[in-house]
Amino acid sequence: MTKNIGKLSATAFTQLILALFTLVSVFPIVLIIINAFKSRDGIFDNPLAFPTPETFSLVGFTKVLDKSPFLHFFGNSLTVTLVSLVLILLFAAMAAWALSEYKFKGSRWLAIYLAFGIMVPIRLGTVSILELAVKLELVNTLTILILVYVAQGLPLAIMILSEFMQQIPKELKEAARCDGVGEFKIFFQIILPLIRPAVATVAVFTMVPIWNDLWFPLILAPGEETQTVTLGVQQFIGQYVTDWNAVLASLSLAVLPVLVMYVFASRQLIRGITAGAVK
Repeated sequence: MTKNIGKLSATAFTQLILALFTLVSVFPIVLIIINAFKSRDGIFDNPLAFPTPETFSLVGFTKVLDKSPFLHFFGNSLTVTLVSLVLILLFAAMAAWALSEYKFKGSRWLAIYLAFGIMVPIRLGTVSILELAVKLELVNTLTILILVYVAQGLPLAIMILSEFMQQIPKELKEAARCDGVGEFKIFFQIILPLIRPAVATVAVFTMVPIWNDLWFPLILAPGEETQTVTLGVQQFIGQYVTDWNAVLASLSLAVLPVLVMYVFASRQLIRGITAGAVK
């Protein structure tokens, strides 16, 4: 009886901590969304209140969609994020397959080298990256952002996917080879479907930093044609006057892709995280 009470207390305490953490994480997003649908006076009078018939207003969305190139910025962010994500997942999966399946001289040192990519922030090399971008004439292009984000996301993606691939039974792969299945078919038709939770986990962990990044777009692609969402929002923030309706509306629209991806990948994400915890 005492043990059951102790387990229930521990479970209740854990659930309380998780609920508080969820509240802290979701509160800023909810606050942004509810204030995006309010007038300027409604925002400053009571920022915690939901929109009422008196305070409801779509003026922020009107300014963002009709009077600014927000959709162009949104398209730039979407292009950079999706292309970077596809390249990261493809190259990371292939590299993880090579490291986990084929043992060769120097494979351990290569794994250590990739681990340094996780420990050392890529922003430390911003000056060198900018110099290289200038020499290659890639400044103010989406290409330089894609290359930087792929380099930034590969080390962690390779480490996560290689750990999952090592858990796949060798008998399964050997049986496929005995049936005459080639290495490419084994990789694309057997290995990748088995590690979908890991791929979803890597996709979410990789997408969010890329979509939210302000540092590299500001330094490498600050031109009007190549601005991303996070950089484009800055036009509504002035030194003396800030258009909060437009800022909150643009932030609300910018959150949508991340929420959509989480909705579609949540089941695989949870499976990937829990599988990694068990390992």
